[in-house]
Amino acid sequence: MSALSRCSVLILAGGRGQRMGGRDKGLILWRDRPLIAHLHDVVRPWTDDLIISCNRNPAQYAAYADQRVSDAETDFPGPLAGVLAGLAVAQCPWVAVLACDTPRIDRALLDELLALAVSADGAAMVRQSGFWQPMFSVVPRSSLGMLQQAWNEGERSLHKALGRGVLVAVECAEGDGRLENFNSPEHYV
Repeated sequence: MSALSRCSVLILAGGRGQRMGGRDKGLILWRDRPLIAHLHDVVRPWTDDLIISCNRNPAQYAAYADQRVSDAETDFPGPLAGVLAGLAVAQCPWVAVLACDTPRIDRALLDELLALAVSADGAAMVRQSGFWQPMFSVVPRSSLGMLQQAWNEGERSLHKALGRGVLVAVECAEGDGRLENFNSPEHYV
């Protein structure tokens, strides 16, 4: 089995969208298409198990996913909750975790994250200028138990929870456009 076929993709689109006036970020139009469509274009050829964590509008996300999940709690508890839900249904031993507001991600970065995770037998995450970027990660599905335990102990940070196990970095330069988050309305003009 090739490395590409062994990786599920989990796109996190389950947030409140507070910086966007409560709008569902994955469905906001950019270049005349929803943000989720741009990510779908990149990851669809890369996986046969595309999971979207969405706490709202599941019908609108259906066209972009093989599976849809939502957080176990209804109060938008954060990305780790979406990762737990996604890992629980993932069909592959590795799961790429991406945010729905990162339409410039490319397959080269995904390939690099996956290769590093497999070689380290642990999680791989982007680090940029010394700062970890948990929304650009490849996580072993087998880490579900460790992450669930961290959650049960009150941890809500994906980075800190993954740090309980093997965590290695893919270093990216400052200003790497592939990592740009569309977190404010001016991105969508």
